[in-house]
Amino acid sequence: MPREIINVQAGQAGNQVGENFWKMVLAEHGLDYNGFYHGTDPLQLARVDTYFSEVNTGSAAKYVPRSVQIDLEAGVCDRLRSGPTGALYKPDTFITGEGGAGNNWAKGFYTDGAELVDPIMDALRKQSEPCDALQGFQIIHSLGGGTGAGLGCLLLSKLREEYPDRMLATFSILPSPKVSETVVEPYNALLSVHQLVENSDMTICVDNEALYDITSRALKVKGPTFDDLNGVISQVMCGVSTSLRFPGQLNGDLRKLCLNLIPFPRLHFLAPSSAPLHDAKTQSFQRISVPDLTSALFDRKSLLVACDPRFGRYLTAATIFRGKISSREAEYTVHQLQQKNSHLFVDWIPDNVSVTLCSVPPVGHKQSATCLANTTAIQELFTRSLSQFTAMYKRQAFMHWYTGEGMDTLEFSEAESNTRDLVNEYQQYQEATVDSEEVEGEHASELDQSV
Repeated sequence: MPREIINVQAGQAGNQVGENFWKMVLAEHGLDYNGFYHGTDPLQLARVDTYFSEVNTGSAAKYVPRSVQIDLEAGVCDRLRSGPTGALYKPDTFITGEGGAGNNWAKGFYTDGAELVDPIMDALRKQSEPCDALQGFQIIHSLGGGTGAGLGCLLLSKLREEYPDRMLATFSILPSPKVSETVVEPYNALLSVHQLVENSDMTICVDNEALYDITSRALKVKGPTFDDLNGVISQVMCGVSTSLRFPGQLNGDLRKLCLNLIPFPRLHFLAPSSAPLHDAKTQSFQRISVPDLTSALFDRKSLLVACDPRFGRYLTAATIFRGKISSREAEYTVHQLQQKNSHLFVDWIPDNVSVTLCSVPPVGHKQSATCLANTTAIQELFTRSLSQFTAMYKRQAFMHWYTGEGMDTLEFSEAESNTRDLVNEYQQYQEATVDSEEVEGEHASELDQSV
């Protein structure tokens, strides 16, 4: 039985990344841009139902993405419709507004976005009703703008109300100081983090600074465009969803993935990494072994977020290997890396790195790997946005744009204190150690009570 996932693309960045993601998924499943199958491997269709609905058109089966594309201005969705993959999507899954959010979180959450939320929920119900066993939703959005951040967060809270027992995973693009598009990004980002802490089950963080670094340094692209950056994000998204889209060893679903990765409900912000990341021209000269892939996954240069894992500790991590790789070799290599860098992993969660295998390699590679790490170093991202947020909020700069949309200033101070608490929690668990006496004492007192 398929375990279906519904994809939601919100805002300009969400739709651009989503388009790239679908192109990669189509290639991996042997489908053309119209959704017809031309592949040769039976594994390609074994679990294609996770992301696609099958429609019989008479001659051949057509596979339609289970996806909804939303934006508060029609430009990006119109470009998607008229682009190469335009014939792939159902026409009624494009939902757009008129004015745009103008990089204003409050416009996306309270006013313009709130007007669109009912038709969006109707479209999502239409997608979810035919599902046999809906796993959950994945939302692709940016936290720096108005639509992806404001409307994306409003949608999350509505989904949490209507589907409380389904998984909500987000691929969230965080703003970074080096690649900033608007002055109010820190406001939009922190107001979004405030919502994500409460409503998301798993948030996979990506930031533009790390993406620029990867495309220019590792992929040797001079002057990277958004297409190049989106290609790297799509690579990680395909890697993460591999175990959901193909049958294989140790494969699970979104819930299983979250269960192994998230020790505390608030600490669900994950840092993704991918390997191999190198220039396509040098691919035929590269030898990639399992140890190479594993060490690359835990290397700062492969991280899609601009934080340094050496200044934090790994609470948990999930590694997903693709290609002809033996489970023994993968597990042994991961174990070796943990032993060698034991100071970077918390000692109070034993066996905190899980290994998943899939025999189907990505298009153009023989082997690849993806890692989702729950590292306390990710607090760097929040601290960075927090300092910029506080500097502006102290002087009430740009506040009238938000309060003019009916937003209360209290929400700003709540978002600030919630993010501070989150940073403190990460710090607290980073410094925690196994105190055998204390633990034994707790067990003893529990036994006394039970007696």
